[in-house]
Amino acid sequence: MAAVEIITFGCRLNAYESEVIRRAAGMAGLEDAVIVNTCAVTAEAERQARQAIRRARRERPQARIIVTGCAATIDPARYRALPEVDAVLDNRAKLDPHSYRCARAAPEPCPPQRERAEAAASAGSAADLLDGFAGRARAFLQVQQGCDHRCTFCVIPAARGPSRSLPPDVVLARARRLVAGGVREIVLTGVDLTAYGADLPGRPSLGQLARHLLAAVPELPRLRLSSLDPAEIDEALWRLFAEEPRLMPHLHLSLQAGDDVILKRMRRRHSRAVALAVARRARALRPEVALGADLIAGFPTESEEMFRRTLELIAECALAFVHVFPYSARPGTPAARMPAVPESIVRERAARLRQAAAAALAADLAARRGSESEVLIERPQRGRAAFYAAVAFAGDGAPGTIRRMRFADSRADRLIGVPVA
Repeated sequence: MAAVEIITFGCRLNAYESEVIRRAAGMAGLEDAVIVNTCAVTAEAERQARQAIRRARRERPQARIIVTGCAATIDPARYRALPEVDAVLDNRAKLDPHSYRCARAAPEPCPPQRERAEAAASAGSAADLLDGFAGRARAFLQVQQGCDHRCTFCVIPAARGPSRSLPPDVVLARARRLVAGGVREIVLTGVDLTAYGADLPGRPSLGQLARHLLAAVPELPRLRLSSLDPAEIDEALWRLFAEEPRLMPHLHLSLQAGDDVILKRMRRRHSRAVALAVARRARALRPEVALGADLIAGFPTESEEMFRRTLELIAECALAFVHVFPYSARPGTPAARMPAVPESIVRERAARLRQAAAAALAADLAARRGSESEVLIERPQRGRAAFYAAVAFAGDGAPGTIRRMRFADSRADRLIGVPVA
């Protein structure tokens, strides 16, 4: 019988959940299926998902095609209407093995009880949920779900629900399970990661969770954080960033724009000055840090001058790893009712941002020639530096090994490492 294939779109959280899906489908005995885990952040992400669904039906005509993820949660009827699709699961149901037991034969999977699906999404067995990461050098660990904020461009709260956090003891149990399975770097992830703990007794912060995790799992060599809201970085996290070398010198910031008027119209909670202050503070605490950011091009009402402030933010914050999103109107959001920037200008501004981002990454890597860093080997002759850069090297090295390397050269998107004795 053919295997289960999972096609993932979108964020790190979706990548994490796809591994949970793989495990849940296996527990249910699902075979000969394609599961498409969709993203709703942009219209392009949804277009690519529909394209993948059609391609899957052509290539595997006998397989059951199951669609899930944020786009399928927000508009399930649209995906049920596609002739290629056999079943649609929302974001809660997709993590429950019961959903896939129903999906093996039924024309539409029977909905699991909300309580059972919620348990699978929040406090399920680490052994059941995390076996999909066994044998990997790096793994994502979801510690937070949902979002309480209402950025005017974003539909994710409708797909993910309100912010809710995993209790620290569950996080530690899952981290220990990952490390016991050979994982050497854990990446904490969530929809709004810096909101961690606000819904828990005692309101533990993300910084407190990270310190507790590193103290309780001393055999974990590397801890990394996914996207951070610059308005929510807590003082405990700043102190840990300064003091703990096992917390990697790499911060990815949810900036979105560099113009204060646009940030207000997005309903973001930080200003341009806050973004610059976060970048300065990070470099003062860890000079080797690499900074990344998400930026949106062509938000409604954005003038050329407003856009230029976002473009200039790449150099002013010395951003090395930039994710560029051309603005995409999402139905039902306030931004979709604002005066739109012509699509041709949106595309042109996105191209300019990507060009500046590529040049910034190349300059950052070139500046690191001759320096040294610990590199986690992820596959033969490929690894990742502590500051996140991809590293290519010659010679042997087993995945999961951490080796110190000197960077002899750089390419546009990676460093060339030489192992140091």
